[in-house]
Amino acid sequence: MGDVKELHRQWCIADGHADSLMWNRDLCERSTEGHVDFPRLREAGVKLQCFTLVTRGFPFIGGFPLFAAWRKWPREARGGEWTRALWQIERLDAFCARSGDTVRVATTGAGLEDNLANGRLSAVLGVEGGHAIEGQVDRLAELHRRGVRFMGLTHLSNNDLGGSSFPMMGNRGLTPLGHQVMEEMARLGLSVDVAHASEQTLTDLFAHPTVRYFCSHTGVRAAGGGWRNLSDEALRTIAQRGGVVSIILAPVYLGGDTFDDVVRHVEHAVDIMGEEGVGVGSDYDGMVALPRGMRDVTDLPRLTEALLKRHPESWVERVMGGNLRRYFRETLGGG
Repeated sequence: MGDVKELHRQWCIADGHADSLMWNRDLCERSTEGHVDFPRLREAGVKLQCFTLVTRGFPFIGGFPLFAAWRKWPREARGGEWTRALWQIERLDAFCARSGDTVRVATTGAGLEDNLANGRLSAVLGVEGGHAIEGQVDRLAELHRRGVRFMGLTHLSNNDLGGSSFPMMGNRGLTPLGHQVMEEMARLGLSVDVAHASEQTLTDLFAHPTVRYFCSHTGVRAAGGGWRNLSDEALRTIAQRGGVVSIILAPVYLGGDTFDDVVRHVEHAVDIMGEEGVGVGSDYDGMVALPRGMRDVTDLPRLTEALLKRHPESWVERVMGGNLRRYFRETLGGG
């Protein structure tokens, strides 16, 4: 394990998905709660962490305002999906400002590389569900200005943009508004996260000639597991556009609760996409369990150890972060 921790210090370890901001914890302080904060990310050797803005709860319930009240969000932040998104952005900005310049939001490829060169953690911001813009396409430009660099069109239920992969949602495609949003995202350089897209919404999205897409957290269907896992066909399409598919750590999507189950999904994805196409997207703090033997991000070296038993270091380095680093270096933009 000692050698693996040294590799984590050397490599750009990257993770495609954490929902930590919705829990309203102080990410500058080491906590025994949840999976992620800045001190634990540093201990694990993580150099790039995607943080997503969650603004709507489980389908059929609409319980997010209750969740936010329980987590002591200020009343003015809880009211609507747009205010919830902005409040989480402001929280992350405040944490970065208090981090002693050890964490910065990465908004350009050059900024990401500068953070790496100077030992800083790069936070990459995404939105989980395009309902956050409340139907106003011009808000995408404001999200981009505030540092957001990717967005999933749907989350756990269908919305005014398109269909969710959640069961019994009817496999809907993109709506006219969804097509408008996709066009504007392509114009701004916002990547589309396909993690919760229905099959038909995926088909509509893949037909767009220029938009960049990736998957921040998923299993792969051919390796077993849950309902929203990606097909081999989807994996190939994402690889052809230079995207990365980040394998989730949640047992419910893996068909098992061990590190070997994660490895099985990673290996299948690499078989289909090639070594350049696969990463890790934990879904930390996303109300899902982690594999046995993993309490939080500080146990991530155990996954690296499991991969190294079967693959060379260069292969494992790409999966554990090199591919997400390459993808974001290409897609975050200049300026």
